[in-house]
Amino acid sequence: MALMPKRIKHRKVQRGKVRGVASRGNTVCFGDYGLQALEPGWISAKTIEAGRIACTRNAPGSKVYIRIFPDKPVTSTPAETRMGKGKGEPEYWAAVVRPGTILFEISGCGDDGAKKAFNRVAHKMPVRTRLVRRRHF
Repeated sequence: MALMPKRIKHRKVQRGKVRGVASRGNTVCFGDYGLQALEPGWISAKTIEAGRIACTRNAPGSKVYIRIFPDKPVTSTPAETRMGKGKGEPEYWAAVVRPGTILFEISGCGDDGAKKAFNRVAHKMPVRTRLVRRRHF
């Protein structure tokens, strides 16, 4: 089942612009390796679920952390509809991602396992990504 909020304040929201870089959620906190976004964009709930499945199947026995949540309703008008009948109905939920945001984290696997798993996940993401390691101070 795809991720979505239990309850929301407004059913429809404006699109807005994704500007700047991530100031929060940009460090690896829970796992040993992370998948970091390098471009701004929206990631749908179905895409997040596909990434989760790819990560768990390619790194068995490891713990996967999802660091993004789709809380933006994206609307669209039906095809062949004339102009001026108002805003369309919510189609899907999306997570707004800025450059630097950690999308997924993984722990309990080696360097090669994390590379393999995140390579499969990166192919499913609509933004460019890179593998980052946890910094131990």
